[in-house]
Amino acid sequence: MTSKIDMLKAKALSRRTFLKTSAGAALVAGTAGSLALPTRAKAATGLVALVHTQAAGDNGPIDSMIAALKKLSEEKGFPIRTIYAQDSATFPSIYESLADAGAEVIAGTFNEVAEPIKELAPKFPDTKFIQIFGDPFEPVMPNVVTVSYDYYLGCYLSGLFAAKISKTGKIGYIGGVSLPPLNADLNAMKAAAASVGADKSVTGAFAGSFQDPAKGHEIANQMYQDGIDYIQTDSAATDTGIIQAANEADGRMVSAISPEQYKLGPKSVAALVALDFGQSLYNEVEKAIGPDFKAGHLSTGLGTGVVDFVLSPTWVEQGPPDLVAKAKEVWPEIEKARADIIAGTLEVPFNTEL
Repeated sequence: MTSKIDMLKAKALSRRTFLKTSAGAALVAGTAGSLALPTRAKAATGLVALVHTQAAGDNGPIDSMIAALKKLSEEKGFPIRTIYAQDSATFPSIYESLADAGAEVIAGTFNEVAEPIKELAPKFPDTKFIQIFGDPFEPVMPNVVTVSYDYYLGCYLSGLFAAKISKTGKIGYIGGVSLPPLNADLNAMKAAAASVGADKSVTGAFAGSFQDPAKGHEIANQMYQDGIDYIQTDSAATDTGIIQAANEADGRMVSAISPEQYKLGPKSVAALVALDFGQSLYNEVEKAIGPDFKAGHLSTGLGTGVVDFVLSPTWVEQGPPDLVAKAKEVWPEIEKARADIIAGTLEVPFNTEL
């Protein structure tokens, strides 16, 4: 796993190539709890599989993707299989078993699945492969699409919002692991805060894991005690601990990633740098099973319906009245900045150096 992270650090192309899972041999396939696959003779035509490298139940990316795939399968009438691949050593065998079983589409999550796809895609030209959150393949493979996300643009808007709404002027950022795209998220927040005033500061920290809520709680609690009153999360399942820390005192704010997190902190989750992995997967699978599949790389940013910065409607109803009023007051400025970024008149640097 260390070598994979080192490889990722050498690249500064993808956004959020994160969510590394711990080593282990456990595999969960759909609700069956095993990797039992049909033989080619028994395979259902049009099988679409999702191989996810982080466990479900995260109130975030994985849950969103599974729900979206189920929704599309109900709409279009194709069978699906979801497999939790916890151990990177098993990735090639999982992909090969699915492709050999006649899967029409196999989607995989995050940068750690790149090598198995590169190895197997040429052997199974009739199977389309989708890599959610990955770097472009060079050269392009005719049956592979990779998708990346300009999440740092949403983090810029979060930093701008935080600098305008924070009572202390102290802003926090907690990422899972220090990787180039996450570094860019932190730097974008710093650039935004600096544009508001020199008295605004952004403190960044990394939990060392995307699945450690206890560590997230520890870091967040210390930040809040140090006077930070707004934290941007960027740490997948670790976010849960950050939100818990925010819930422990009035006036603490969090910007998270998924609408599922509203319910975790109705009075603290003020906003989201939303990255709708479910909608992204839905879009790519729909194209793959239809006539609109196009191999290559897709970079997804603001204005696509996948990446955005949004106020929590739950927080607007239940949050501290003074902070909610301030948020509504400054929101037109955030909307203008969003429009300027989309139009290209506001450039946000993609800076991966800390």
